[in-house]
Amino acid sequence: MSHVGRAAEPDKRMLRRGFLAVRNRLTPYDLQESAGALARRALELPELAHARTVAAYVSVGSEPGTLALLDALHARGVRVLLPVLMADNDLDWGAYAGEGSLERVRHGGRMALLEPAGERLGPEAVQEADAVLLPGLAVDRRGMRLGRGGGSYDRVLARLEREGADPALVVLLYDAEVVAHVPAEPHDRPVHAVVTPSGVRRFD
Repeated sequence: MSHVGRAAEPDKRMLRRGFLAVRNRLTPYDLQESAGALARRALELPELAHARTVAAYVSVGSEPGTLALLDALHARGVRVLLPVLMADNDLDWGAYAGEGSLERVRHGGRMALLEPAGERLGPEAVQEADAVLLPGLAVDRRGMRLGRGGGSYDRVLARLEREGADPALVVLLYDAEVVAHVPAEPHDRPVHAVVTPSGVRRFD
């Protein structure tokens, strides 16, 4: 099993570079249009329509935009939890209270992230979520997600599994990022659904 993991990582690095290169060619108009469509599609999901608490994230750069979705969920009265990156790459969480409740935080030499400015709720807060929206670069027909390689969400998913929590796992992507196959390692967990600007695909 460890051999499989070693073989998968170089393949994942090459794939990440390719998907990021395509994203970096998107125009501001592309980003705005896809964010609106993504929010509309995601809000149709029963898992979000009936959720009381949703763990999400604030998109940065050329990621599929999430702010319109966060605002719509917040306006519905959904409790939206957003991640706060810790020094060890694990995630703490804070509540979203509108765009004015975000602060720009730079972690070392990385891209600045928008994080909730209020109270820190602890890494375990994600266990309260009925649905978890995951960032990613691709997903395959099995529901296996290609992340950005930092490992933060691997920790989140492992924590949920360890504690017996079973929220809906949903990844937000562009249409071309739903692919036939991505390399998987033993610790990788499939998602339940992917939302793209053109629709929803389920894997459960």
